[in-house]
Amino acid sequence: MRELTEQEIVRRDKVEEIRNICNPYPERYEVTHSLKEASNLPDETNNVSVAGRIVFMRKMGKMSFIKIRDIESDLQISIKIDLVGEEKYSFFKTYFDVGDFIGATGEIFTTHTGEKTLRASNFEFLGKALKPLPEKFHGLTDVELCYRNRYVDMIMNEDTRKRFLIRMNFIKELRKFLDDKGYYEVETPILNNKASGAVAKPFKSHHNALDMDVYLRIAPETYMKRSIIAGIPKVYEIARCFRNEGMDATHLQDFTMIEAYQAYFNFEDNMNFIREMLQTIIMNMFGTLNIQMGDKVVDLSGTWPKVSFRDLIMKYSNIDINEYNTKEKLLKKIKEDKVELDSETPIENLGYGNLVDYLYKKVARPYMIEPVYLVEHPTSLSPLARTNDDNKEISDRFQLVINGAEIVNGYSELVDPIEQENRLLEQAKLKAGGDEEAMEMDYDYIGAMEYGMPPISGWGMGIDRMIQLLTNSDNIRDVVMYPLMRPINDNEKQINE
Repeated sequence: MRELTEQEIVRRDKVEEIRNICNPYPERYEVTHSLKEASNLPDETNNVSVAGRIVFMRKMGKMSFIKIRDIESDLQISIKIDLVGEEKYSFFKTYFDVGDFIGATGEIFTTHTGEKTLRASNFEFLGKALKPLPEKFHGLTDVELCYRNRYVDMIMNEDTRKRFLIRMNFIKELRKFLDDKGYYEVETPILNNKASGAVAKPFKSHHNALDMDVYLRIAPETYMKRSIIAGIPKVYEIARCFRNEGMDATHLQDFTMIEAYQAYFNFEDNMNFIREMLQTIIMNMFGTLNIQMGDKVVDLSGTWPKVSFRDLIMKYSNIDINEYNTKEKLLKKIKEDKVELDSETPIENLGYGNLVDYLYKKVARPYMIEPVYLVEHPTSLSPLARTNDDNKEISDRFQLVINGAEIVNGYSELVDPIEQENRLLEQAKLKAGGDEEAMEMDYDYIGAMEYGMPPISGWGMGIDRMIQLLTNSDNIRDVVMYPLMRPINDNEKQINE
């Protein structure tokens, strides 16, 4: 058993003493207003009941001030002996600590310093914190501890609370926009027989009851398309997805994305749709489309230009993918030019499409700051996308890139089951040859396609990465409430005062 600090021992003793007076962990408290609502009430509003965690206390002889907090707001409360009574005031001074929960009822007024305050006529003890919060002037500043103990990070750091409010409000606005456009939200499986839906390396597990191997969802795509087959013309899902690949400042192995599909749309329709969607959501949230990203202000207004894979790579290197149009030619040129691709899979094992993708990510993507749609992807890089009618070497696909980050990926969907089967067979060959990011054959999905599909366009957006951009966060883990961390011994790191 770990050794308790002196403060932890004192707080545990207080709990036992409180039990002789009241329940230190009561079942409920009647709240009339949130802290944010209460802080906006006019003076002399009475019978206001609020509750929250105490984050500041100034105990004095006959009147004390505390500040309570939730994710939205702080609120000051004054506690006077002549309003609550001598016995209750003594209870407050003796047993309440910073970190404890309190409920209070009273009247709203504004102090001479201009701070909205609740003048408490009554209060209740609502929960004892057995650990002290970090020292008030410094808070929680160790980045790793912030990730491991996000609950404390959110209590102590206003910037963290703002980031997660932005995340939650973005998802709320996203749902509202799609719902208002007639989309239905569906749920698709996280455990799958096949690692399908995207070109990525999967997580593998074992299903004991069925005695079979399963894969964690890479993307919900093939099940979303099954929903279109089932007769739902507009569908979306906010999905937790898993890709067993590298981790850096903009990538996590488990992440949240949204995918949406609309029958009778093509990829150009969706480019217009996504621009309208993001501009609407961001304007509703921030009141502006000029967003600080890194050391730049990025303008998200107006129309967003399109640029081809070929033109973009040629702009930042001397490689023309129309000339180097096979794996062998492109691989040789990459080595000749001494371009170091950031691939966990040996580049000799990558297919042509993945080689092109890694090349673009290395030489061009970091320089794409203003919003731009990347188009004309190699067909082999897009095994689920529709082939362009005029050029069979490219697909009707787009990626939205902002500030060097891929935000949205979408395309006109491949709805021809015969072509889809041939494409997945090619992917299976690449996988057998060592390309771990290639897709597997999925005959169940092919069978669903054979019942017939209308024209479809779909897209996916990494919500974590979008929030990282909108909050100007250095690391994607800053916007994930509980990121996965290596376990440590409980005694290695403690949060002390």
